[in-house]
Amino acid sequence: MDQSIASRIEQLFPEMVERRRYLHQHPELSFHEVETPNYIASRLEELGIEVRRNVGGRGIVGTIRGGKPGKTVALRADFDALPIQDEKTVDYRSTVPGVMHACGHDGHTATLLAVAEVLVSQKEQLTGNVVLIHQHAEEVVPGGAREMIADGCLDGVDVIFGTHLWSTTTLGTIGTRVGPVMAAADKFELTLFGRGGHGAKPHETIDAVLLGATIVKELQSIVSRRLDPLQQAVLTIGTLHAGNTFNVIADRAQLTGTVRTFDETVAQKIVSEMERTIKGICDAAGATYTFHYETGYPAVINDLVETRFLEAVARDVIGDTSVFEIDPTMGGEDFAYYLKEVPGTFFFTGAGDASHYPHHHPRFDFEEPAMVDAAKILVEATLRYLATR
Repeated sequence: MDQSIASRIEQLFPEMVERRRYLHQHPELSFHEVETPNYIASRLEELGIEVRRNVGGRGIVGTIRGGKPGKTVALRADFDALPIQDEKTVDYRSTVPGVMHACGHDGHTATLLAVAEVLVSQKEQLTGNVVLIHQHAEEVVPGGAREMIADGCLDGVDVIFGTHLWSTTTLGTIGTRVGPVMAAADKFELTLFGRGGHGAKPHETIDAVLLGATIVKELQSIVSRRLDPLQQAVLTIGTLHAGNTFNVIADRAQLTGTVRTFDETVAQKIVSEMERTIKGICDAAGATYTFHYETGYPAVINDLVETRFLEAVARDVIGDTSVFEIDPTMGGEDFAYYLKEVPGTFFFTGAGDASHYPHHHPRFDFEEPAMVDAAKILVEATLRYLATR
């Protein structure tokens, strides 16, 4: 990596920290972002970057047009927060009750703004263009990526790179993987209708609590006994609500949960088996039900060529021993939609260690120097891709 560019990114670190902490103090929930996209757009415009506002709803797209014709690289950062109370004892804790950046999106945004500042300074030397995708609503299905794509954010784009600051991976490391790296994330809701009655006369009822408990138990056998053990999947029941008091048998129970997979065929098999299991148990008990299954984000599938390219860049930037192959995670990410449209890769930038709180935790935080690592890799990947492709 050109040392003058690396030095410039390092010089921008205090600015990245300032922006990240400002955003951390002023978080906005998915699909309710107003001030955050305005903040981003204003900064890009100050840099002289061409900006489109309200892309796909609340997204921001900045375009840097190089001095010479060539390919187009897209870089993506998300900027929405979560409905979690910030419990950290830091001076930049969230000022919005019940809302916080508990997943590093504030850091992603601050990083990409620094990347924009560096790349626009190289504008005349660029052989091609750079598209800066600042995405809203990553945390809530249907997410912001799909609508931004429909609104043209990937038009003319040849490749896309994105990163996630990862608080439970050691600072100074980069995790990559070819193929499936994050799971498809679906959700479901099941309502059981039995027949309530007195707790002392169960024979006169159809016990919705017993139905729910039976279904929870039997659904677990789908992954353990009805799928090929070489296929990865998770089926989790997150909630089960029934009844109001100790001596009344409930007539209704409601269950919600999630299914995580890497293969669409496996997901379809799980849905089919869920429906068969639920129907069989309810029919046997004389109960009825409603079952609603919602397909969420698809799996994040990293491209072979671009992942190997990114690995080479990362080794040159931070060192051979600091780049490693990550295990797939069952967490979901709507970056998957971009990778369905163009080649690219999504990598993890180490931003902590095992002592850090995990993502979506009320005390989540990350090591801010990780933003420098992420910025260096995104800048170098962009410059090298445009110079060699």
